[in-house]
Amino acid sequence: MRIVKQSTHPADAFGSPAPVLSVSPVVLPAPGRAVDLEVRVSAPVTGGDLPVILLSHGQGYSHHLSSLNGYAPLANFWAAHGFVVIQPTHLSSRTLSLDPATPGAPLYWRSRAEDMKRILDGLDVIEAAVPQLLGRLDRSKVAVAGHSMGGHTASLLLGARLTDPHDGTEVNLAEPRIKAGVLLAAPGRGGDALTESVAENLSFFLTTDFSAMTTPTLVVAGDKDASAHLTVRGPEWHTDPYVLSPGRKSLLTLFDAEHGLGGVSGYDVAETTDEHPERVSAVQRLTWAYLRAELYPGDVAWRAACEALTAGPDPLGRVESKEADVADMADEADEADEAPSP
Repeated sequence: MRIVKQSTHPADAFGSPAPVLSVSPVVLPAPGRAVDLEVRVSAPVTGGDLPVILLSHGQGYSHHLSSLNGYAPLANFWAAHGFVVIQPTHLSSRTLSLDPATPGAPLYWRSRAEDMKRILDGLDVIEAAVPQLLGRLDRSKVAVAGHSMGGHTASLLLGARLTDPHDGTEVNLAEPRIKAGVLLAAPGRGGDALTESVAENLSFFLTTDFSAMTTPTLVVAGDKDASAHLTVRGPEWHTDPYVLSPGRKSLLTLFDAEHGLGGVSGYDVAETTDEHPERVSAVQRLTWAYLRAELYPGDVAWRAACEALTAGPDPLGRVESKEADVADMADEADEADEAPSP
């Protein structure tokens, strides 16, 4: 049995969105990084005790989607429904025009995860730069989300491991302040699942291991997302973070969806090969509801969103879930017993 506390925050019924403020760039000093870290902060204009989503961009060929200026369909929706959304521009962004010889290039897999930790360390700086947020964040309720390469970043923060191809050490970038995650069209396992080009040129993908990714996570995958430039396994590869990880996980499979999942990276963008506003709406609602349920145990939004997904004659997808194993549930029970009474 999973021991939970009832949420004191009522589930949003997907009514009218709240007005949103969005401020960028907010600059976080980053000694040792090639440039300081710039982020966009989006939040509802009113409300307190706001949970936080860190949103990691992917690596498409469009310049500005892979930066703090991308993923408006997700950031705007989440902020309009009660989250503070913080989006970094990772060093891999083309907007920075860094020297290709910069250490970590071209994808900066380690720096990307470190960016997210730097954001959590710098929440005081962010609040000072955006005074409308002062005292409104609930720092105990933090989630991470990422699309494509951003999904890889998010998976490392949620507990996935890899072996550093430069020194052979196991890399553990799990972030305990992050309580839940959403992986959107994220990379799967390495090894023989990869194309020869990826194995040769992006060797950090070779050792991706989800066996320690225990943080609750929603994996979103399109059943037409072949990603033939990355994997030889086809769309199934993007479900690996769900299939190969332990603990409480859910998988949203979107029917006929390709890598853009209908267009989550931006409005009317050229690189979306499967533009589908209704599909994007489903991603918005289900990801929001999932994070509500994980951050506020007892919230009914996730159950309602799953039921709505399959209620019509032509559903956009399906959801499956798995619970924590016996050891995980015992740990949760111990933690609950040790928690102070309210």
